[in-house]
Amino acid sequence: MELQKLRPAFGAKKEAKRVGRGHGSGNGKTAGKGHKGQNARSGGGVRPGFEGGQMPLQRRIPKRGFNNIFAKKVAAVNVCDLDVFENGATVGANELIESGLIKRKFDKIKIIGNGEITKNLTVKANLFSKSAMEKIQAAGGKAEVV
Repeated sequence: MELQKLRPAFGAKKEAKRVGRGHGSGNGKTAGKGHKGQNARSGGGVRPGFEGGQMPLQRRIPKRGFNNIFAKKVAAVNVCDLDVFENGATVGANELIESGLIKRKFDKIKIIGNGEITKNLTVKANLFSKSAMEKIQAAGGKAEVV
């Protein structure tokens, strides 16, 4: 196989239909738009979701709940997940993002007490569950509320 001999697969590339280029093209005069009406006009057509005056689907279906735009986004991190850090390390928001335990910046970070921790770490977070704080201190570490 040579680079200059590569071709797209048959049927992968298709010539664009040239509309409004005379009777001989088979698509001249009205250019496939028919005669008059809303869709024949320039800028014609209906907006997405319009159903000809019938109550549109997005308004027919019932609405459930609401999305609180003022809610604080809290990332939960298990105590057992903190074992990926080295003994004596200081673990904060940036370290959690770098290690991949949380994906992005959150408003608050909460450490919860699922699992066990074996390393003594200094953990800096906004919130701690009671069991998480006890487990961190039992392993010889410190839990600092930021």
